Amino acid sequence: MKKLESLEQFEQFRNEGKHIFMFSADWCPDCRFIDPFLPEIEEKYKDYTFIYVDRDQFIDLCAQVDVFGIPSFIAYGDGKELGRFVSKDRKTKEEIEQFIEELA
Repeated sequence: MKKLESLEQFEQFRNEGKHIFMFSADWCPDCRFIDPFLPEIEEKYKDYTFIYVDRDQFIDLCAQVDVFGIPSFIAYGDGKELGRFVSKDRKTKEEIEQFIEELA
């Protein structure tokens, strides 16, 4: 999974192609819970590029896109928000896959 490096990079990814941004943090136990199956999800949904957004590094961006709980996911396609799975609750592999399936 690529890691977001700058706000400019966020704008570029958001506006070009299909991306799913995962808002997370190293200290978040519910975020670490999904780590083992994320590579499998990335492999299954190759139409999207997955981008890791460190909540602590990009706190202003999180506020801008209304992400107040982690782990959370927002999908964009060519500048348009395709969907969001945003909450503070732990997510299962099945819930994440259902979110991605519903984007299509």
